[in-house]
Amino acid sequence: MNSTLLLIDLLGAAALLLWGLRLLKSGVNVAFGAQLRHFLSASTRNRFSAFGAGLVTTLALQSSTAMAVVISSFVAQELVAPMMAQAVMLGANVGTALVAQILAFDLHWLAPVLILIGVTVGSRKSRRSRGLSEIAVAIGLMLLSLRLMNEATGPMRDSTAVAAFFSLLGNAPIVAVAMAATLAALSASSLAVVLFIMSLAVAGGIDAQLCLLLVAGANVGGAMPPVMAAAAEGIVARRVAVSNLTVRLFGALVVLLASARIVGLFPTGIDLAQLTVQAHLGFNIGLAILFLPLIGPLTRMMAHFLPGDTSAGKPPVTQHLDEAALSDPLAALASGMRETLRVGDLVEQMLDMTLIALKSNDEELCRKVLKLDDEVDAAVRAIKLYLARVDAAKLDEGSRHQLNAVMDYAINLEHVGDIVDSSLSRLTIKKIENQLQYSPEGMREIEELFSDTIDNLRLAQNVFINRDPQIARRLMEGKVSIRRKERRSVERHLARLQKRYPDTLQTTSLHVDVVRDLKRINSHLTSVAAPILEEAGMLRESRLRKA
Repeated sequence: MNSTLLLIDLLGAAALLLWGLRLLKSGVNVAFGAQLRHFLSASTRNRFSAFGAGLVTTLALQSSTAMAVVISSFVAQELVAPMMAQAVMLGANVGTALVAQILAFDLHWLAPVLILIGVTVGSRKSRRSRGLSEIAVAIGLMLLSLRLMNEATGPMRDSTAVAAFFSLLGNAPIVAVAMAATLAALSASSLAVVLFIMSLAVAGGIDAQLCLLLVAGANVGGAMPPVMAAAAEGIVARRVAVSNLTVRLFGALVVLLASARIVGLFPTGIDLAQLTVQAHLGFNIGLAILFLPLIGPLTRMMAHFLPGDTSAGKPPVTQHLDEAALSDPLAALASGMRETLRVGDLVEQMLDMTLIALKSNDEELCRKVLKLDDEVDAAVRAIKLYLARVDAAKLDEGSRHQLNAVMDYAINLEHVGDIVDSSLSRLTIKKIENQLQYSPEGMREIEELFSDTIDNLRLAQNVFINRDPQIARRLMEGKVSIRRKERRSVERHLARLQKRYPDTLQTTSLHVDVVRDLKRINSHLTSVAAPILEEAGMLRESRLRKA
């Protein structure tokens, strides 16, 4: 029974430590996420600044595993070069070792203070305050978990069974490394396992050589989850994650072969708890010193052993942007127009699927809409970067205006996709989850507005291609019609609300939000007609009457 309680205490303390790590990462992302991502992407111009960026960012995130996932994603998006990503990961590994150094100090008295501060700050409503609250509570929970680990491992000092187990483990170094690697891979945190090893060292029963082996295994295991996470990001991101795992495997192999000699250099009576965190730091600093000058050959080696198309594993972002056409500005402009029309077709799919999901309560369709919006965002970003490379000096004035019109229409389509994704689709999910139903009259009004919006999108595509003032006028008139229908729908909804129809009472906020979102979408769509009508003298500068 005592052994069972001891195991429960240890697992509970470890779980609390992992929860604190996750809460800390969440808090840092909420409070400083945008600044950290900007800092990371802007600090990878050379290997030394990239190394420093990885170190500093990991000190904030408290996890080299999280850092590996982030940097792999950046490489997949071509925001960071693969070679610089290797330097970032070397810095991240040193950063997580420094975190272990800090947590090794006896700071358990800070735990209640930080938790109290975090709860107090969390009562404020700002996003930054919520993030800072999570950070304070998370650090408090981590310190508390280390104290619980220390208390739970106390009885192990006098346990003959534990002494026998670690004695056997010390005679099987490969098993020791594999066990620590498995624990780190399952917990997705080498830091948590290193701190757990430190607690075991305080309890006694393990020697210096076993400490080194377990620390090496924890480092290997911490590099495994990013390899799996990067699988969906494409071959370039996978190379970064596999490269980081390879570097740590090399370090673990060196420790396996030389651990007895390394231990011989230590003085007798060394503090094993301090040895654990010092070994973790020394392991990663040694790998950084060795591999930072070799990141170029390391990157090329990974490209050799993991060959393949850099876009393998994910669909192409664009279909019509021809790199060869950039030498001919007019041909490049035509490529940009074709790709923008494809984006318009994707947005039409999003609207169609959202309407079907609204009518049939199909939550899976809403999830597909979210994926389509990611595709729209990626395509529009590619269009903007492509058109920015077109040599506008070789275009006449009319073609330059058309280039700006393509860019403007693509951006408006992106805004439409964002409204469908962030508002319409989520309102539909809310309706499905709460099992709400619109009144028959309200549903008919929403369907009509959806249908008119899709018609206007098709008309906008036509205007974009032909630049016909008469079609542009029809599109602008459609916007006026949508505005009137939206106003009438809100008035009728309020009338039904006054009559206290049950369906109307339940869906009042949803109905108004949906029709107003559709009105916003039409405003973005009709923007393509404005410059054409203005050029033709068919558009007034202002709707205001003269005083």
